Amino acid sequence: MGYIIIFISAIFVNNVVLAQFLGICPFLGVSKKVSTAIGMTGAVTFVMILATIVTYIVQTSILTPLNIEFMQTITFILIIAALVQMVEIILKKISPPLYQALGVFLPLITTNCVVLGVAILVIQKSYTLLSSVVYTGATALGFGLALIIFAGIREHLDLIKIPKGMKGAPIALVTAGLLAMAFMGFSGIV
Repeated sequence: MGYIIIFISAIFVNNVVLAQFLGICPFLGVSKKVSTAIGMTGAVTFVMILATIVTYIVQTSILTPLNIEFMQTITFILIIAALVQMVEIILKKISPPLYQALGVFLPLITTNCVVLGVAILVIQKSYTLLSSVVYTGATALGFGLALIIFAGIREHLDLIKIPKGMKGAPIALVTAGLLAMAFMGFSGIV
């Protein structure tokens, strides 16, 4: 039952984008087309789960035993950057079509604060490794859900007549605010 609660709350109640405001840059920047949002979601999900596993192991086996937890942020940043580079190199060699599909998104993930934020949140919440993976997967799904819904809305906004002063960023921010308010309706579930 605990994993189900973690799963539902990470997707809907504590959505990483709409409730915790992590990953706003790709949320606003990569959400102009649904296809782009789906690609970014897949890339972020893969890297986020991989980064959480590696950072959890580094935290529990190196940083905490050596009493150097103050090195957590810089260590996690370096691990995430190295993982993204490694994934990019491996994909380029093993699966060139997948590399072409995700190639644009992989460098963006290095600077995506949601990956670092989730890795730190997992440690702060004192999750086990399995709970960390469940939380990270659900958080990535929540990120993707918000991103894809927002991209779909933005695609429809391009088809309607919007006042000149509201075109572009203003209507996107109003839409994001309304979407965040809609997700607040889930707050009583868990």
